[in-house]
Amino acid sequence: MIRLAILLCCLCSHAGAETLIAARTIPARTILGPEDILIRDVSVAGGMADPSLAIGQEARVALYAGRPIRSADLSAPAVVERNQIIQIIYRRGGIVISTEGRALDRAGPGDWIRVMNLSSRATITAQIHESGVAVVSQ
Repeated sequence: MIRLAILLCCLCSHAGAETLIAARTIPARTILGPEDILIRDVSVAGGMADPSLAIGQEARVALYAGRPIRSADLSAPAVVERNQIIQIIYRRGGIVISTEGRALDRAGPGDWIRVMNLSSRATITAQIHESGVAVVSQ
């Protein structure tokens, strides 16, 4: 009886599980489109099941054809490239100061990166806004 229950649990957990699979080898830093993913009726631990969460995202690592796509393999597309000149906004209390800086890392919206203030040559940590502006707030 126990064996039958275990067998039924295994069959039920596998039925209906879908996982996104890379349709082709996708290099890192590539934006995924609908043609880049396939849906397979397989259950993979950590694998993504919803195509709408993957389409439009950027591959953080190379995704190989036929292998499952995991959420850790994708991130929001970068809006700031390394060495790009970007605007830095300092906010503290009611004071706002704006200056230019050089991004020392590549980043997407919400990521924290190091930015060098071009005026003072000081390196700070800032959060990147959707528009590509580095915001420093305390």
